[in-house]
Parts: sequence; C-alpha cells; structure tokens
Amino acid sequence: MKFTVKTPLPSLNEYINAERSNKYAAAKIKKNATNAVLWAIKTQKYKETFEQFSLVINYFCKDKRKDKDNIAFQKKFILDGMQKAGIITNDGWNNVTDWEEHFWIDKNNPRIEVEIT
Repeated sequence: MKFTVKTPLPSLNEYINAERSNKYAAAKIKKNATNAVLWAIKTQKYKETFEQFSLVINYFCKDKRKDKDNIAFQKKFILDGMQKAGIITNDGWNNVTDWEEHFWIDKNNPRIEVEIT
C-alpha cells in the first residue's frame, strides 16, 4: 500500500519554535499535520488495516535548506495520521517492525510518499 502527502509538513525546528512561542501553537501544528496525513489517506481511499508493518518513506523536498534530521521528524505526524485514519492499529514497538527513509529533491513537486508493507 502506498499513499502520498502533497502538503508540506512542519520540520522539527518549526515545531520547536512553535512550542517556545506559545503553549498552544505546537498542539495546533501537530493537529494540522496529523490531519493532513489523515486526509491524504482518506482521499486515496485505502481501507486495509495493518497490525504489524514496516515503512519506506520518501521525502521529496523542494531544496536542501532543511537538514535531513529535521525533515525526518515528520514521521511522527505520518504515523499519527495513519493511526487516526485507521490503517494501522498502533505505532508502538510491537507494531512498527522497521522503516527506511530516503531524501530527494523535486523543486516542482515536493511531497512525501509512504509505502506500508
């Protein structure tokens, strides 16, 4: 199963800055990012549910301005959105067996492609 998130998700630095600026700002960022993943899954009409799974996440960034470790933080929103959409039962140790992350540049079409196996 694959799905694509076309909306840019916040990086770790953006999330930390929000936490420091206002006690509600980070919660709003998390909610919006999680919902972006949820709606990406819903619009692609996936109904399968995984108890145990591994992920391959391909981050297609518009440039190299953000460090890879800050971008990789987005997997938090991806996993939470997948759980909220009901395609995974949980994102704990017994559920996520492994993941791979790859980083690419696509100036014209930044996105996140997620494959679940």
